[in-house]
Amino acid sequence: MSTRDLLPESVLTMGRSVFRAYGMATAWTRPDPDFLLIGAKRGGSTSLYYALLEHPNIIPLFPSADLLPKANHTKGVHFFDSNYQRGMRWYRSYLPSKAARSRAARRAGGPVITGEGSPYYLYHPLAAQRAARDVPDARILLILRDPVERTFSHYRERVRAGAEQLSFEDALAAEAERTAGEEQRLISDPAYYSYAHEQQSYMAQSEYDLALRRWFDHFPADRFHVVSSEEFYRDQQRVCDEVAAFLGLPHAPLPDAGKVWNPAPQAEFATSIRHRLIEHFAPHNAALEKMLDRSFPDWATP
Repeated sequence: MSTRDLLPESVLTMGRSVFRAYGMATAWTRPDPDFLLIGAKRGGSTSLYYALLEHPNIIPLFPSADLLPKANHTKGVHFFDSNYQRGMRWYRSYLPSKAARSRAARRAGGPVITGEGSPYYLYHPLAAQRAARDVPDARILLILRDPVERTFSHYRERVRAGAEQLSFEDALAAEAERTAGEEQRLISDPAYYSYAHEQQSYMAQSEYDLALRRWFDHFPADRFHVVSSEEFYRDQQRVCDEVAAFLGLPHAPLPDAGKVWNPAPQAEFATSIRHRLIEHFAPHNAALEKMLDRSFPDWATP
């Protein structure tokens, strides 16, 4: 049994509040993140993020799981999508201070970096321009999954959470009506949050070319590093070495190579729906490959 399991939730909540207040009071000592892992949701971002934290020169957000008893290090802040109205002091309260970075650098024997992983950033209509304005030097990471599989996984996550009652086919049919006007409302009212836009946009969040175009409009192309979840799970060490090189870090052994976070049991759905989704995503995948000048051979094709 962990220390966290022995503490009442009220104590943990109080601890979080104390650390957040301290982080905000010292926000001026906390540099910008070095990277943002912006998605995609149900694409493997959690596994990639925690694999990267195994690198000795990548340090966690504040407070780390070593300071506040909790199951894992914090992965994402969701500032540029759902919490932007809280302001930069609040955002910086999650970032390691200069002093913490210096201590970590001495332990690592070289400079350290930090970043966060909030997969809704990719799809939120304002996240790219907000990030470009507030953290313009950040490098942008993406892990993208076969859009057919990502769509179904997103749906199944909502079913497991007890938040989706429709069948997969009916949920896809209802998506346009559920999300109608939500993107415009998010743009018109920066403080607005849309559950439908984040959680019921099963197909739309798999149209990667449209979402990524917004980010390319605000960051130069050489600031992006994109991997597929298929290649990541096939060889986590190689992919993490490539990400490390992109971030300006040396290669480092991955102690827990092969670990999968947030896994779900395998499941199947109707072949007719699969074929329909493959056809739907084909032009989006082609546009994405042209945009990135690379292919995704593991993804289903017509």
